[in-house]
Amino acid sequence: MFDANRFIADRTHAIDASGIRKVFDLAATLKDPIDLSIGQPDFDVPDAIKQAAVDAIQSGFNKYTQTQGIAPLAETVKARLSHRFPKLGNDYGLLITSGVSGALALLMLSCVQPGDEVLIPDPYFVMYKHLVKLAGGMPVFVDTYPDFQLRPERIEPLINERTKMILLNSPSNPTGVVATEQVCKDVAELADKHGILLVSDEIYDEFCYEKTPDPTHPGEQVLASPLDHSPNVLLMKGFSKSYAMTGWRLGYAAGPPEVIAAMTKIQQYTFVCAPSMTQAAGSIAFDVDVSSLVAAYRVKRDKVVERLSGHYELTTPGGAFYAFPRVPEHLGLSGSDFVKRAIEKSLLVIPGGVFSERDTHFRISYACADARLDQGLDILVDLAK
Repeated sequence: MFDANRFIADRTHAIDASGIRKVFDLAATLKDPIDLSIGQPDFDVPDAIKQAAVDAIQSGFNKYTQTQGIAPLAETVKARLSHRFPKLGNDYGLLITSGVSGALALLMLSCVQPGDEVLIPDPYFVMYKHLVKLAGGMPVFVDTYPDFQLRPERIEPLINERTKMILLNSPSNPTGVVATEQVCKDVAELADKHGILLVSDEIYDEFCYEKTPDPTHPGEQVLASPLDHSPNVLLMKGFSKSYAMTGWRLGYAAGPPEVIAAMTKIQQYTFVCAPSMTQAAGSIAFDVDVSSLVAAYRVKRDKVVERLSGHYELTTPGGAFYAFPRVPEHLGLSGSDFVKRAIEKSLLVIPGGVFSERDTHFRISYACADARLDQGLDILVDLAK
């Protein structure tokens, strides 16, 4: 008898199916649900970027590129990084990747060995712990409740000789919280002190509503970053969220050249390269002004906070397009049970246990039409009562 399970590797059994997918399975019979679950912008890719991709395809730019990425895109990225992060210097490595998720996979495969520990802030982006496990490592969770700031006094007791790296995600998925300037400084200094690689996932950098003065360019406002305080940071950014290019799979990683070289080697035997036409379009994406779109999302954020405050314990999101409310204690429900009740009312949200070792909260995405957001918030207020 053929037993398919005997062919499945142990590392695959070590990870769970996506909790987000389970929510979709529960909601499969709903005819017209109010979807506050999906983590992608509700606007389309700007026309100039779409046209650049079309032009690339029609001109025959459809073949493999260099593994590290095409020169026009790499040069554009480097120019922006040099302006924003003078601490990087001139000898850092740069790799164009198939999204930030691709960059994370390359990082884990190239740097994490069996027995290595990776410090992950809890709550966390859903892929973090599973990618660590796939590489044979051990995720170690740093509790950031209730304000979701990654503080060094909670990190340091967890550091030992097996600790390989620390992950920082700001603005955060799922909480929307932005790391403060002091947190960025403290965590960067702690990583340097212990010789640990600090990875800064800044995929939502454009969707930041709490920017700080640029330390090197007076008058400019920027997202606080640990790279302002140490050159020994692996930075990850991408195009999926800022320009709605979620399906185009384009991102980049910059940092210590030895780490980037190792990731590039693994990319040769996995992704090969980021999609060619996507890279061509990415080369002009930075010239597209998305400030009006970000401003519209800030209005949505303000509406979420105004409507839910008083009904839910909620840390105000400083960026991205998520909120992470706590299920009211008087309901006596876990996050998963609360989500089932929401689905009964045709509302899709994600239980907090998908993103955390706790199941006390739930995530909503306000990346949707205003009318649908209003409907969803009405249901959430009603559920809280």
